[in-house]
Amino acid sequence: MDRAEIVARFGGVFEHSPFIAERAFDAGFIVEPLTAADVHDGMAAIFRTASVDERLGVLRAHPDLAGKLAIAGDLTEDSRREQAGAGLDRLSPDEHERFTAFNTAYTEKFGFPFIIAVKGLTKDDILAAFEQRIENSREQELDTACQQVEKIARLRLDSLLPENS
Repeated sequence: MDRAEIVARFGGVFEHSPFIAERAFDAGFIVEPLTAADVHDGMAAIFRTASVDERLGVLRAHPDLAGKLAIAGDLTEDSRREQAGAGLDRLSPDEHERFTAFNTAYTEKFGFPFIIAVKGLTKDDILAAFEQRIENSREQELDTACQQVEKIARLRLDSLLPENS
């Protein structure tokens, strides 16, 4: 696959951040045969060495959980599917109010949205994580959010590519 094909296929793995796929390809980190593990390792290495501002940009590209974009139907297909899998598309009005309050408080405190790999979690699991993580320092939460972004990217790659044999 050439650079354009790689970016077209993997540019959205890190939410709205095709520069990661571009740099991973340019650095020789994405080579055939493509496996989820290998592509993830290369892209994660680029993410980890990106500037703080670039990493914050990746974090800020993520939508709020059960937020305005979800209500308007403007999530990426990956985000829509991930949030629906956790039941975030079926919240009661009270639950939606709790998510909105947590999203607002979290973003005001940290400067980026709450990010968690929701696969396998319930809305109650996510709310519990919100309650726990809102108490973190900004440094702790930046680290946690970046780890979650990498986990989300790996889950997305797992759905696109075979695992190592």
